[in-house]
This record gives sequence, C-alpha cells and structure tokens, in this order.
Amino acid sequence: MKRKSILLLALAFIIGSLAVAGCAPAKDEGAQTENSDVIVPTDYSQIEHWLNVPTDITKQVDVFYLYPTAWAKVNADDPIICEIDNPIMLRQAKLGFERQATAFETSANIFAPYYRQNDAGSVLAMDIDAQQEIIKSYPLADSTAAFEYYLEHYNNGRPFILASHSQGSNVMIYILQDYMKEHPDVYKRMVAAYVLGYSITDDYLAENPHLKFASGSGDTGVIISYNTEAPIIEGSNGVVLPTARVINPISWTTEETVAPASDNLGSLQLSSDGSVVKNADGTPIKVMNFADAQVDNTKNVLTCSTVDVDQFAPGHSVFGRGIFHSFDFPFYYFNIRANAEERVANYLKEAK
Repeated sequence: MKRKSILLLALAFIIGSLAVAGCAPAKDEGAQTENSDVIVPTDYSQIEHWLNVPTDITKQVDVFYLYPTAWAKVNADDPIICEIDNPIMLRQAKLGFERQATAFETSANIFAPYYRQNDAGSVLAMDIDAQQEIIKSYPLADSTAAFEYYLEHYNNGRPFILASHSQGSNVMIYILQDYMKEHPDVYKRMVAAYVLGYSITDDYLAENPHLKFASGSGDTGVIISYNTEAPIIEGSNGVVLPTARVINPISWTTEETVAPASDNLGSLQLSSDGSVVKNADGTPIKVMNFADAQVDNTKNVLTCSTVDVDQFAPGHSVFGRGIFHSFDFPFYYFNIRANAEERVANYLKEAK
C-alpha cells in the first residue's frame, strides 16, 4: 500500500477547524468563564449524557476517557461554549472515541462522558491564563462530575486508566492535579494516565509532587504525554508549553534516540471523514512501517519524520504546517494498545 493512501484525515478533525460545526444557544460569555465550583454540572445520571457505558463488564480494569475538541462555533458572535446536546459535538466525539479510546478496549472497560466544550480556535488565541480560566469552567465542571458519577455508580472499586486528548487532556490535568490529590485512595487505583495532545510540564509536576511522569514502558501510577510534530514546522503549536515532558510511544523511553517506523506496532488507517477503516471482521486495519518517533527535548515535542507533511499536516488557521496534532493516537495506536496491556498486567501483579 502506498504511503499516500495509508492514512486519510479530513482537516475538519484537526482541533478548532470544524468549519461545519454549530452551537445551540448557551449562557452569556461572562457566565462561561465562571469557576467550575459555581456552575451546575451536567446530570450524569442520564444515560444520554454518556458517549459510552459498557453493557457488560468483562475486564478487571476500566478506562475513563475525555475526547478532544469535537465542535467549533460557526459565527464570531456564537457562544464560546457549546451545549451538552450539540449534535455536531455528539457526532464528532463518537469519531474521536473510535480512533482513540478503542486503543484500550483489549485491556479495559471504556467509560466516556459527553462534556460541554469550548471553541478551541477562539481559546487557543488567548493567553494561557485566559485559556485555563475557560477550561476550568464548564469543561472541568462537567468532566469532574462525570468522573465522580463513574466512581460512585460504575467503577465498583476497580483499577482504572485515565485517557484523553487535546482539550480533553487540558481538562484532565486538573482532575489529576486536584481530584487525585484530594482523594489519594482513588489515585492508588490509577494504573496510568494517557494525557496526549497537551503538555505536562516540569512546573506542573513540581507543583503536584503526588504525580509522576512515566520513565519506561511498564511503570504504573504515571502520566504518559507527548505532542507530535514534523522535524520542521511553520507557526507555533498552541498545546506545547515550555518544559513539556515527552515519552516516545514506540520505545517508551524519554531519550532522544530515534525509534524507527519498522519498530512501530501499527498505525490506524482513517477514511476522509475521520472514521477508522476496518477489516471484514470489524477490527481496525493495521498499517505497518509508517510513522517513526523521536523525543526532542529542546522543542519539548515528539517528532515524526517519515510522514508526508503536505498530505497530513499542511497547516491551517489553528495549527501550522507540520503539526500532527490529530494523529497523536492514530500514528501510534497499536503501540498504545500494547502498552496499556503491559501496564495493566503490571498493576494487577503488583496489587496481588
């Protein structure tokens, strides 16, 4: 199979570029920047507010997943936060789930709430403090409420993985920072946190000494994070912060040695609408020898040199040319799957 036809992804799925998205009327802009403590969260006792709840519990471990940006406003004066039942968000979140959360289906029962999101194109244009104030409003209020509901009604004391991407990861850093600190008994059950598409920085870890970054393929209770770029990009990457930590999803080390595409366990093939291309038996097609990976501790990113930038990251208004943001999961999907299986096995062995 030619590389040109291996992976396809509509630019509509890159964060903040959902040109077809719309938003139902929401609260005024001032109210949307309120702290999550004074916001009434979505009611997660209603099953329609869940993207996925397993009908059968077949694994010893769960995963709680927050999807990336799945909505963007159409008009400049649209609200910056969408409603929980926004049809565009509901549809795009399902596609994000398919190409990200399903990596964990061989090791965990997957729980995923819908949550009210911000318009990433607008928010990433703000300074970092303003960005975080919006993240800590409706997105965090909903996600925390969903996590608490999951723990009380679905988890039944099982160990769990946290998984997220992009805006979901920006939300997840606060669950790790605040909820896990306040609930050490819950944190003890965390196998690992795959917080991709946003930055876990040295400052963040220093301010939260209860958290630790992964150092290998099998450690547990750790955070895994990286942001994928080509070796040369144009413009800036709004989700990469100074001193961001990076781990290589092929070699599972933080060293800057190149992990060749031949060592990659497999990438996803995606259709032009962002859906996963599957075999006749419903399993995702595994694309081999496609994406390499190298930690760059100067740029604080993961670089991929073997993918055609013109096809997969030509650049647009939110992310410049060469930023493979939407492919953090798909490029390394089967590596993430195998790694989750390893960490789960280690956790269960250590827990005996």
